Amino acid sequence: MSLKTELELIVKDAFKACGFEGDVGHVTESKRVDLCQFQSNDSFVVAKTQRKNPKEVGEAVVDVLNQHPKIKEASFAPPGFINITVSDAFLIECLHNMINDAFVGVPQIGAGETIVLDYGGPNVSKPLHVGHLRSAVIGEAVKRIARACGYNAIGDVHLGDWGLPLGLVIYELKLRYPEWHCFQEGFGGDCDESIQLTPELLYEVYPTASTRSKTDAEYLAQAREVTARLQDGHPGYTLLWNLIVKTSVSDIKKDYDKLDVSFDYWYGESDADHYIPQLMEILYDKHLIRESDGAKVVDVIKETDKSPMPPVIVEKSDGSSIYATTDLATIFQRQKDFKPNKIWYVVDKRQGLHFEQVFRVARLANLVPESTEFKFLGFGTMNGQDGKPFKTRDGGVMSLSSLLKQVEDASREKLEESDRNVNHESALDIGVAALKFGDLINNPSSDYIFDVDKFLSFEGKTGSYILYNNVRIIGILKRLNEDPALIHPMAQIVSEHQRNLVLKLLRNPEQFMASMDEGAPNYITDNTYQIAAALAKFYAEHNIMKEVNSEVQTSWINLLKATHKVIEHNLNVLGINAVQEM
Repeated sequence: MSLKTELELIVKDAFKACGFEGDVGHVTESKRVDLCQFQSNDSFVVAKTQRKNPKEVGEAVVDVLNQHPKIKEASFAPPGFINITVSDAFLIECLHNMINDAFVGVPQIGAGETIVLDYGGPNVSKPLHVGHLRSAVIGEAVKRIARACGYNAIGDVHLGDWGLPLGLVIYELKLRYPEWHCFQEGFGGDCDESIQLTPELLYEVYPTASTRSKTDAEYLAQAREVTARLQDGHPGYTLLWNLIVKTSVSDIKKDYDKLDVSFDYWYGESDADHYIPQLMEILYDKHLIRESDGAKVVDVIKETDKSPMPPVIVEKSDGSSIYATTDLATIFQRQKDFKPNKIWYVVDKRQGLHFEQVFRVARLANLVPESTEFKFLGFGTMNGQDGKPFKTRDGGVMSLSSLLKQVEDASREKLEESDRNVNHESALDIGVAALKFGDLINNPSSDYIFDVDKFLSFEGKTGSYILYNNVRIIGILKRLNEDPALIHPMAQIVSEHQRNLVLKLLRNPEQFMASMDEGAPNYITDNTYQIAAALAKFYAEHNIMKEVNSEVQTSWINLLKATHKVIEHNLNVLGINAVQEM
């Protein structure tokens, strides 16, 4: 049980002891830390419902609170605020319980439930670019937060591996390499050693084919024919398609590995394609489909809609499917495979209308139980210094591998300037930490400016600042020959800086709840910074190494160990590797 939760029980009991029943006794962190640590404003609620003076209510509750052993001081502040400061013994008890809890105090609200996280969304035959960064970083963090809260969290990359884009690639390869066995009539083998594929070849072929298809009608028609034959199971095209997917995924994983982003399933649009006939049968059986200019559509508009809500096209006039069809079939597949309680999508916020339409069709068709939660976690863009979506110097879209190389080089340069230990692994880890923290400190729906120098700074709200303060703790514990994992309760709190650090640590469970509730890792990210900042002030005011009072020194050492555990727990949940030296 967290400090805030336990304190609320105490305050609720105090209201009840005064004869004030109902849902009252809520507590918030004080906005005036110079006056108190917590406050309750529910005197106003009681005064309104029971027609009493809030002063009378507040003073009565304060009298009861001041008799509780875990309350250091409670006071009334006009016109109806209850200010509360808890005892140091209570703080020490709560911190000890939190640190020794198997989940570091994070309530297991998701125990027994399954949540599917759809994030990543890379496309076969195309390299990852900066536009894929936020989905990967935010999605991975949300998945880990869900697991920290007890959920069976499943990460699915939802690979773009089907449809005309693949037909274009295969047709362009057919024109260039007609000698490959897979293109010969009558081919029926399960391997073709004549095929020579590399990621670089695919990344050149796709834009070439895509560009030509926009101006060459015959070329586009042939690519569509290849697509149709692939989807009908053409042996040669199917073998080549499998190799294209394998080659692309192998290269894509390299960038995800550098970001410490992983997926439980690499399902693609091709996997969902098998379920489209069943999906269409359900839509027909429920009389949801109507024809519109030869296309099959589903109406999803509601009387309460205040903005346009177009019908959803589930089959184009030429009989082909589109993204909405695939997304619906994917929902059908996920229900069949995982029976999830929640399905969350970490996608660019500009896709909001599309997913609202998809969710509505899924509800109308009863593809999932009514209790299943759909949530669209739309994120903003990463912008350059000009405030526009981040580009290369020549105005192109930067590949993710190039961005990671840029960040790694900047990290190495920064470390060398600071005369700190540097190697390839640490430079990359610190660079990725800076990149991720610089993203996750923002609300996901907000745009932000990419500034590598700012992100790598050892001051302010940066990943480097967090890592540095954590390494500082590691260094102190090593010099004192202390085991970081052996944490005892503090004997006492002797300063305001020590007390403030304890309070920052104890607010951590609430930040997990806030992040989980909104699918927004910034609450945890910000509190990790708040902890590191409180640690820095504590460290600056107290010479831990030279403290002569052994009891005080021991208390401080155990506080450092507790801080180290919480910081590393948070960094791991955010997908950031906590380096051991820098």
